[in-house]
Amino acid sequence: MTALTSSDSVRSLAAARPEVRGKFLWQDGEKLPIRGVTYGTFEPGPDETGYPEQSVVELDFDAMAAAGFNCIRTYTPPPRRILDAAWERGLRVLVGLAWEQHVSFLSDRKLAASIVERVRSGVRACAGHPAVLGYAVGNEIPSTIVRWHGRLRVERFLERLHKAVKDEDPNALVTYVNYPSTEYLELPFIDFVCFNVFLESPERLRAYLARLQNIAGDRPLVLTEIGLDSRRHGEEGQAASLEWQVRTTLAAGCAGAFVFSWTDDWYRGGYAIEDWDFGLTDRERRPKPALFAVSNVFEEGPFPPDDECPRVSVVICTYNGTRTLEETLQAVAELDYPDYEVIVVDDGSTDGSAELAEQFWVNVIRTENHGLSSARNTGLAAATGEIVAYLDDDARPDPHWLRHLALSFVRSGHSAVGGPNIPPLDDGPVAECVAHAPGGPIQVLLSDEEAEHIPGCNMAVRAHDLRAIGGFDTVFRAAGDDVDVCWRLQESGLTIGFNPAAVVWHRRRNAVAAYLRQQRGYGRAEALLERKWPQKYNGFGHVSWGGRLYGSVARHPLGRRPRINYGKWGTGLFQRIYHPPPTSLHSLPLMPEWPLFVAALAGIAALGSLWDPFAFAGIPAALLTLFVLVEAAVSAVRAPLRSRGRSRVRRIAQRLLLMCLYVLQPIARLGGRLSYGLTPWRMRGRKKFALPRPRSAEVWSEHWVSAEDRLEILEEGVRGDGTAIVPGQAFDRWDLEACGGMLGAARLRMAIEEHGSGRQLVRFRIRPRLTRVATCLVVAVGGVATVAALYGAWKGAVVLAAVCAALALRALLEAAMSTAALLRGVQRQHDLAEHELRAELQRRLVVSSRKKVATRV
Repeated sequence: MTALTSSDSVRSLAAARPEVRGKFLWQDGEKLPIRGVTYGTFEPGPDETGYPEQSVVELDFDAMAAAGFNCIRTYTPPPRRILDAAWERGLRVLVGLAWEQHVSFLSDRKLAASIVERVRSGVRACAGHPAVLGYAVGNEIPSTIVRWHGRLRVERFLERLHKAVKDEDPNALVTYVNYPSTEYLELPFIDFVCFNVFLESPERLRAYLARLQNIAGDRPLVLTEIGLDSRRHGEEGQAASLEWQVRTTLAAGCAGAFVFSWTDDWYRGGYAIEDWDFGLTDRERRPKPALFAVSNVFEEGPFPPDDECPRVSVVICTYNGTRTLEETLQAVAELDYPDYEVIVVDDGSTDGSAELAEQFWVNVIRTENHGLSSARNTGLAAATGEIVAYLDDDARPDPHWLRHLALSFVRSGHSAVGGPNIPPLDDGPVAECVAHAPGGPIQVLLSDEEAEHIPGCNMAVRAHDLRAIGGFDTVFRAAGDDVDVCWRLQESGLTIGFNPAAVVWHRRRNAVAAYLRQQRGYGRAEALLERKWPQKYNGFGHVSWGGRLYGSVARHPLGRRPRINYGKWGTGLFQRIYHPPPTSLHSLPLMPEWPLFVAALAGIAALGSLWDPFAFAGIPAALLTLFVLVEAAVSAVRAPLRSRGRSRVRRIAQRLLLMCLYVLQPIARLGGRLSYGLTPWRMRGRKKFALPRPRSAEVWSEHWVSAEDRLEILEEGVRGDGTAIVPGQAFDRWDLEACGGMLGAARLRMAIEEHGSGRQLVRFRIRPRLTRVATCLVVAVGGVATVAALYGAWKGAVVLAAVCAALALRALLEAAMSTAALLRGVQRQHDLAEHELRAELQRRLVVSSRKKVATRV
């Protein structure tokens, strides 16, 4: 054996070290799946290194390579002879850096300092060696120790160790090995996320891996310990369990896994462990059935056979996209999938996009410029695949993108599936700031595996389901069409899945002006969505997502602190962190109406010439402006921007730019929404009015219908007019509330009398009302007007009185419109023929059945 002792040879080989790209590890331009096994710890031998003799090591590594493993994980820094032997056999080493993580290590400054120095020494011994996969700066710090010191102190210490590793080996990958009891540790500085997970149920492991993928976000997830004790479960039981554990791990989109462990020969705490047998080989290095099972699963991979993969139509819509289209088409041509076609829809480009696309083996369709939704419908009409996968012309898919999407469709009943869209690493400093600014394309998850919304830049849909709902709504020309499709699919009783491994690299805008134009377009799309889906929006005209945003940076840094569920006395097995939802105060700065509100206060302050107290409005205006600037600054400082290779001046410039984007983004969205009318002063629904007074109505029915179905049919009918409807909750005496705007509404209460043989008398009561916002505004403005009059400031009093009267009149008009909307809903129940009512109930039954089937699958 020739040891790698030449510094020149090591330096040349070190250039091929692995790197992180999105959810996976890569090496030399190819994906590096981790097929690993743990090695050690062993009884110290004559050389006191904690590793076996070299002949034993070489035999072990030969057997590992023959079984298809490409990585090993150690728990202590290996000597160079171990690294040399691993490199010669194509094995990479995840180096564990051992220290006293089981004690209160932060209670003694000298101990903490010595840990840092020992970590440096361990890295220094391995630095630059090509066999090094990366370094683990810790392994399973006990939850009691983390609870004792506090989460933040432990996180800061791990970051200190991370920096120490980077100082000694700058190009190395660094991670920390966590486990379920401290999954709440937030470590954004590590390169990839590692967890030790021992679960003996396939369903539980699959569900927990989906959760861990969302914790990992856009970084790779690696399981650094999975396994089963053959002493208690038998060797055949161990083999069967490890087979599904590895298969489930790979199918969940993990970057790889380490099986615990290579051999039953295990030494810990000064003693040989004799009562556990987790090894793939026994203490004499004889293979167990588990070794062959794991080897076969690693060789087969997670994907279904080619003949079981559905045909996919990849649709790329482009408009003047020559800058990025070639890169996209090149990546699509290199997809690893057995049966797919590529359709490029050129939406009236003038820059030669169609000519560029025709150079590739794709179907190019030219149309006039009708907008993005129309182009997507054109692609759908031409698609021959069972699945239609949409991709933007500035998005580059991962080579296994279609494989992961198809896997989700094959193993679930989802109608649509999406995945992460990650900014490329070479996008430039401006695009990186845009990627961390608010308003980007992002998934909204209802659970770890089900989504409420997936962006159109990475959206795959079953073709027959998309055609069944009529495709994309062409009213959305540039944005919002994906949100509309997701809501319509869910309204039809279908579900949307999310696969964290179905990655596309999506370029962000590389200029501030382009970003602001994009946000103005998003503002227009939001206004259109609010008109079409008023029930999805609150009284201020902002969407109320039912799920949570995936992988988003902190948008409310000054909000309430997260809380950790430690369990009683810190004994919880899965201790989780809970981020309280932002308060209304912390949500306001990202709303487009916020700049207008601050401007209104400044305008009131400018009226100080009419009445001196008006000038005091400048104080809250200044405080609110300061609040926005401070929150934007904190968000910019906390954003995980890349800093390696950039001067301090450039890093500060990036943070300042990101801060400006936080401030400018709501203003840009405001510009887009103004052309459609902002919700707070726009009436929502048909401009039909009824005198806003209490009303009662009755409907006689010869056909029995449940109260829930009657209310839902009434609710859908009123929403069809564009009126926002809010259903009553458990503690409300009313059943439905129609909101004509921010100031006026009307509530409906229903009672049903049963008269036998299925006959019913349905009673409705409608009561108009002013909202709390209207009441507070009218009382406040009226009170100030009265005070102004008492002090003789007649000009100010007249202005305030006029404002108060306008608010009151507007509130009455909105209440009148809400009353009319509810009356139309009641009248529709009265006019609905019996056969039409039965048909509506049958439709609702079909939708409910589809939801149950999707949930069961």
